[in-house]
Amino acid sequence: MTTVYIPTPLRRLTAGASKLEVEGSSVGELILAVDAQHPGVAAKILDADGEVKRFINVFRNDDEIRSLEGLDTPVGERDRISIVPAMAGGAATA
Repeated sequence: MTTVYIPTPLRRLTAGASKLEVEGSSVGELILAVDAQHPGVAAKILDADGEVKRFINVFRNDDEIRSLEGLDTPVGERDRISIVPAMAGGAATA
């Protein structure tokens, strides 16, 4: 099983779990496996075309999957998948 780390904003969909152990051979399969256990997670990560939303970064270990094979990026049992939403905000200066 591969560990998927869940960001704080999505933990309301995972009963507060910060990480899940799921089976799959690619990042896309892992996201769907998480969604099968916790419906609604995939809709927060994937757009209408089934691609990772532009303001979400998904990492296999330390590598962002867009620089690899996207959702088809293969995973192994020792890999760590991290879902990282973009941060926005800050103080405006005049």
